[in-house]
Amino acid sequence: MDGDLALILDAAREAGELARDIRRRGLEVEYKPDDGSPVTNADLAADALLAGRLRAARPDYGWLSEETADDPDRLARRRLFVVDPIDGTRAFLKGRPWWSVAIAVVEDGRPTAGVVFAPELDEAYAAVAGGGATRNGQPIRTGAAGVLEDCRMVGDPVVFGHWSWPTPWPAMRIEQRSSTAYRMCAVAAGDFDAAVAPVRKADWDVAAGDLIAREAGCFVGDHTGEAFVYNRARASQASLICTTPALAPLILDRVRHIGSRK
Repeated sequence: MDGDLALILDAAREAGELARDIRRRGLEVEYKPDDGSPVTNADLAADALLAGRLRAARPDYGWLSEETADDPDRLARRRLFVVDPIDGTRAFLKGRPWWSVAIAVVEDGRPTAGVVFAPELDEAYAAVAGGGATRNGQPIRTGAAGVLEDCRMVGDPVVFGHWSWPTPWPAMRIEQRSSTAYRMCAVAAGDFDAAVAPVRKADWDVAAGDLIAREAGCFVGDHTGEAFVYNRARASQASLICTTPALAPLILDRVRHIGSRK
């Protein structure tokens, strides 16, 4: 696992610098027909770099990336790379720092190594299963917040203020970060207390952050409280709850109804 971690950490840094260089030279932007989300020439170039480097180093691993057509061959592989070459493309386009390169190694449905690199912030989060989590090589640990009132929540303020919640959320300090993977790392490092997204999240959005956050002591799972399982035919999770252990039951009590909504 340490060998995998070193490999994906170096690759993430290289891909992040490539993306920044392409942006300096000029971006070309298209919009995906399925959901209208933007994709740039930097996303595609970073994806190609990562695919070439990682697949050459581990030819027996499968591959799942946001910017590569899904190959069902991955389902037969015990290990695979799960990659988002630029998580937070909208922030990347606007020159904001909240984007990252996210890479995980998944084995038998669970992440065993993970890296989230935020180039603009020069922050590299990393973890191996059972080895703890780090930011720029220093150990990190989630916070101890145990009440929702005035907690530091990373997410969309509009979501928490929506009329459809059976129990309204209390006043919280809510901030947005474009990269889902980075949100999870911010909770892992204690910069925030929780990250909640009551919508489906692709495996590449959460796999690396999942391991980093859990190794830092966080609860990570969906709105039912179930842990994430990766490399299934549908490469996504039902929702995202990433939080301090003490906040987990309070948040889960508010979001369990999500799956029953029509």
